[in-house]
Amino acid sequence: MKKEFRHPEQVLQEFRLRLSVASVFVLVLFFVLVARFVWLQVFNYNKYIAQAEDNRITVLPIVPNRGLIFDRNGVPLARNYSAYTIEITPSRVPDLEATIDDLSRIVDIQARDRKRFKKLMEESKNFESIPLRTRLSDEEVARFAVHRYRFPGVELKARLFRQYPQGESAAHVVGYIGRISKKDEERIAEFEDSQNYRGTQFIGKEGLEKRYERELHGKTGFEEVETAAGGRAVRVLSRSNPTPGNNLILSLDFRLQEAVEKAFGQRRGALVAIEPATGDVLAWVSNPTYDPNLFVDGIDPENWKLLNESADRPLLNRPLSGTYPPGSTYKPFMALAGLETGKRKSWQSISDPGFFVFGNHRFRDDKEGGHGAVDMFKSIVVSCDTYYYQLGNDLGVDAIATFMEPFGFGRLTEIDLDGEKKGILPSTEWKRNAYKKPELKRWYAGETISVAIGQGYNSFTPLQLAHAMSNLANNGVVMRPHLVKAVQDVNTGEKRILERQPRNRIPLNQENVDFIKQAMVGVNLEGTSAKAFANAPFTSGGKTGTAQVFSLKANEKYDAKRVGERFRDHAWFIAFAPAENPKIALAVIVENGGFGAQSAAPIARTAIETYLTAKEEVKP
Repeated sequence: MKKEFRHPEQVLQEFRLRLSVASVFVLVLFFVLVARFVWLQVFNYNKYIAQAEDNRITVLPIVPNRGLIFDRNGVPLARNYSAYTIEITPSRVPDLEATIDDLSRIVDIQARDRKRFKKLMEESKNFESIPLRTRLSDEEVARFAVHRYRFPGVELKARLFRQYPQGESAAHVVGYIGRISKKDEERIAEFEDSQNYRGTQFIGKEGLEKRYERELHGKTGFEEVETAAGGRAVRVLSRSNPTPGNNLILSLDFRLQEAVEKAFGQRRGALVAIEPATGDVLAWVSNPTYDPNLFVDGIDPENWKLLNESADRPLLNRPLSGTYPPGSTYKPFMALAGLETGKRKSWQSISDPGFFVFGNHRFRDDKEGGHGAVDMFKSIVVSCDTYYYQLGNDLGVDAIATFMEPFGFGRLTEIDLDGEKKGILPSTEWKRNAYKKPELKRWYAGETISVAIGQGYNSFTPLQLAHAMSNLANNGVVMRPHLVKAVQDVNTGEKRILERQPRNRIPLNQENVDFIKQAMVGVNLEGTSAKAFANAPFTSGGKTGTAQVFSLKANEKYDAKRVGERFRDHAWFIAFAPAENPKIALAVIVENGGFGAQSAAPIARTAIETYLTAKEEVKP
């Protein structure tokens, strides 16, 4: 085979050509690189320098101290304290159960701590720090610090904890805080200042803690921290201090609150006491109650089950959400309706044979044989049912409803707590809207007879009864009941009084009002509650009431001894004092307590006497 020889000059030219092409290619790439460099470093300098700063600087939120809650005399009902807690970030722990077991050999970890931790894990994100043990002792802190290197993902943190120093007392008013859930996050998203909750782990769940969350929370601060490439903090560049939340000064008198709770003992029921001239709620008792401290760290399943499944319903805020027939406490308002509408004169009498016949039905009086001749004053003092059977029949249900509504029956009081029930103020319109079947929509005249003595469809909250009593004691001037009296700025100490102007005035004849109030004074002096108020150092007006839990059969007589305790009648009592210038008006109910004079009236006397005659000074 013949070998071809190429000329050296030709080979050199080809090499130079390839070299030129390669040089041009490299040069183009170089220019592209330079252009990109110029684009990044010149035209986009501000953008990328900001990103670099963001990577270098971490902004950390600083959660503010939560505002405190005090009663009207400075007694603390909710406060904060600092303590250490052991927290675990699940995403950083390889074997969670083994880690907790090892920790339990160093610090005391109870079964309830583990249960609460698991419950919080279900509600939290995997990368969040979750408390396992809170309120560590100094000895436990020291022991963990020595072994800390063995537990990656486990941290010792100093935190402010919420505490309710009065425990179960006034729990349904104050409420409690808890860890923020998904539902709470949705609620926060609706806030105009939702960014103010960055870093916040707890929020008000119930009571005033929830209603006044925005006042109590404060303003979140921020800290700019320079971090190394590995995320380690190097130094603090700047700091914006948080603003503590405002304090709440309540209208509650804790002396009165404690006295009433003690008077209730183990009995179920509720009491609301109001200052008529201002609408200040002086006492708010719901019994049985609960310890709000159980909820602060997340309640353990065992305690939650006990509270949630108890037949006594300790979580129910009875004054706000419990509804009951008012019984004979309705009679003073019915009597006033009779006077105001002209259907009755105070001096007019009826003959009470012990029953009232309507159609084919006989409505019995509580006194066999009746009370004889009964005028309006006596009808209130001895609580004569027959008098009000007749009056209710003459008025009609719609006239009754029209008169009662301005006093607050069947209407929200708009008190500063969430979850208030409206109750039922029966009328023909109410019944048409309440039922679907045509035969049930019709109002029967016989139903009015039961309504007139506070039974039938009537159903109101203890708050509504106390509010109505306050409106009557205040001569028809309606004040909105409220629990927070003032909001205090922590930094300046300045108190912002929440002014309460009268909502309206019910147009009433003062002579009629005075007569009803005097008749109620007669109840406590010579009537159904005279024994409970014997030798009282004040003059007061009141009215007993008994509310049926279940309906009796025709002509069947009620016998408390023959029915189970939870089927017995509820005991009511409403009152105001002093009679000449009321400073307190209240309503109290003892569930299944029977006759109001025996169960409820003594509690009312304790409340009034404590508030009017207590001379001990309470130190803040």
